[in-house]
Order: sequence, then C-alpha cells, then structure tokens
Amino acid sequence: MNDALVQQLEQLATQARAATRALATASTAQKQQALQHAAAQLRANAASILAANAEDVRSAAGLSDALRDRLLLTEARIASMARGVEIVAEQPDPIGRVLEEWTVPHNGLRIAKQAVPIGVVGMIYESRPNVTADAAAIALYAGNAILLRGGSESARSNAAIASCMRAGLEAAQLPVDAVQLIPTQDRAAVGWMLQSPHALDVIIPRGGQTLTERVAREARVPTLLHLTGNCHLYVHAAADAHIAARVVLNAKLRRTGICGAMESLLLDAAIAPTLGAELVQQLLEAGCEIRGDAAVQAMDARVQPATDEDWATEYLAAMCSVAIVPDLDAAIAHINRYGSHHTDGIITGDAAAAEHFTQGVDSAIVTVNASTQFADGGEFGFGAEIGIATGRLHARGPVGAAQLATYKYVVRTDAADGAIRAG
Repeated sequence: MNDALVQQLEQLATQARAATRALATASTAQKQQALQHAAAQLRANAASILAANAEDVRSAAGLSDALRDRLLLTEARIASMARGVEIVAEQPDPIGRVLEEWTVPHNGLRIAKQAVPIGVVGMIYESRPNVTADAAAIALYAGNAILLRGGSESARSNAAIASCMRAGLEAAQLPVDAVQLIPTQDRAAVGWMLQSPHALDVIIPRGGQTLTERVAREARVPTLLHLTGNCHLYVHAAADAHIAARVVLNAKLRRTGICGAMESLLLDAAIAPTLGAELVQQLLEAGCEIRGDAAVQAMDARVQPATDEDWATEYLAAMCSVAIVPDLDAAIAHINRYGSHHTDGIITGDAAAAEHFTQGVDSAIVTVNASTQFADGGEFGFGAEIGIATGRLHARGPVGAAQLATYKYVVRTDAADGAIRAG
C-alpha cells in the first residue's frame, strides 16, 4: 500500500475518533434531529440519488441477477430507506441505559452496568447502497462514528446517500466526520481496515462469502460477521397445508437474492407423499429449480439430483434443495450440519414440536410458521439493521442501534469517607 493512501486513511480515522467524543455526550434530541433531517434529505434528493444509481447500474456489467437487484434503487426503496432512518430515531436511545444494577452486600458498593458507544465502526459492504444509510443511522444513534467502504459497483449511489446523512449531522450541530465514506476503490483500503486496531474498534462486513472469509481470516480488529444465509424451512408432520404453501413460496420466491431467502426445504416423511409433493409441484410451477434427493426426484421428472454440496449452498436465485427427513430430530440435525446459523424455521401446528425445534436449532433466528424473509431489522422493529450477525459473541441476529453498543461498570459508594478495599 502506498504512503499517500495510508496517510489519507489515517486522517479519516483520526477525524472519526474525534467525532466519537462529541457523539458520546450528544443528547438524544440532537441525535434524533440528525436522523430526521437526514431522512428528509434522502427524500428531497431522491432524483439525484436515482440518477447516481442509474449510472452505477449501467456500469455494473457482469453482475448476477441477485447482485443487480441488491444494487438497484427505486423511489419506493429510497422512501423505505428514509423511513428506516426515522424509525431508528424513534427507538429508545441505546446509550446511557442501565442494563443492570445492584449493591454488593459485603462492601456496600452500588454497581451499574451502563450502555456506552463502541467507538469507531468500520463497515465493508458490497452492492447494497441502502447499507450506507442503514449503517450510518445505526452507528450515529448508538454514539459511534463510522467509516464506510462500499463496493465499486455502488460508489456513486453511496456517495449521494452519505451526503444526505452528513447533512443531517450538520443540521444537528454534530460533527459531520461521524459519517465518512472511504473515497477510494483501491482494495488495499480494505486491508488497512482489517489490520488497524488502533483506528477501528469493530469491523462489520456485509457481502458475499469471499469478503466475509477474507475478513475472518485477516482481521486484527474485532468483527461482527454476517455469513451466508443458507436458510431452511422444515415442514413438520403436523403442518397445516395452507400455511405451509403460503410460507414456503414466500420464503423462497418473494426476493430470491436476499440473505433471508429459503435455500433448503425439508419435508417430514409423514407428509412427503401428500403435502410434500404438492409443495414441490407449486415451487416448480412458480419457476423454481429444485435439486432433490432420490425420493424427491421421484415426485417429478423436473427435479434435478442434489449433491452433498447443494445442502450447504446459498443459491440467491430461484433454486432450492429439497430433502425428505424421517422426523423432527433428523430435521434439526440436518440444519445444524448444513446450515449457516442464519435463519431457519418450522411449519407445524404442534406446539411441543415447535418448542423442541426452537431449542434444538442453533441459529441466530428461528421461525415458527413464519417466512425466513422476516430476517430483517425493519421487520424486527429496529427500523434498519447493519447486518445479521451469525456468530455467538456480543450480538446475534439483526444488529440495530441497541446491539451496536457495549457497556461499562459505574461504581458508587454511599460511605461518608469514601470506600477503600481492606486486607
């Protein structure tokens, strides 16, 4: 990496660190004002954002249908983006909350566990320009500064959106450097982010498997990983046929290119010849390619044979792997073996089976009679999310403003002459 680029990135980080000091003490009203004004700017500048996005789409040759869909902005998507920013501002302020408090009997200390900002967040993402607004809004409301490194395919869109977010900060008299877009597409910038614990407090990647694997392999900065979405639905022996059809078709085909799309369908052996066969037929008729085991292939000549690799594949397309499993425990075992611990669900009318499934499946989000496509911060009431964390530490599932905070312990005493430790 050349010295000029390093100097530029270090300067951005210095500016971000300075901004965190002002944000840490900003009032709730100030942060809300910044986000409300940013949302208004997104709406007011929709035409210029769409024009920038059109240039990005024209320049992005060779993208898959899923990535092109993620890149594309429409008036409705900009309106949704703006509303998401407003909903973040409508949440309780995540900073300053007392998470727990207690008094220690033997020394009289009063201890409060209090939510505080993490500091400087590095966001590395691909294709989705809406992440620029979502990540900036969430970071800002949680008192963090953020360095955004979007993909080259969405550079113009990201710049137009970031300008609106910075305008919101300026209107609220908060430092605009709390939101900064790294102004280079040089891949060396990603390497610098991954290797700079002095500059960044956490890194969040949001993109394809190649990106997340690189971050996991190279990062010296703590990370919140958003891994692949190999999401499953299991149709249990006690499933309602109407619910199963509605949920399965929505989970797979509403939007095939999102991380919450169902990629694998598991059919209980008890309903495979009846309801299972109907679901396979409906998916095929809706234009979904199916790769199945031998029993599923026997249902319809259009079913392609599945390989072991298919069970672990995130297609992000109108494709789905389908397997027949003997029972509930076999379904749980299949999901825990092949899934990516993102979002997995059961369709059943049996409350005990649902409880067993939710306890047994080791995923960040587990659904009961609901589409996996609800794996989204907006649908969880967060307004927006910075990603779906599939790890087990710090945060899991949709990461909103409350999840982008850490905590500290505040220790007080009522002793008239202070508290000292004896012995």
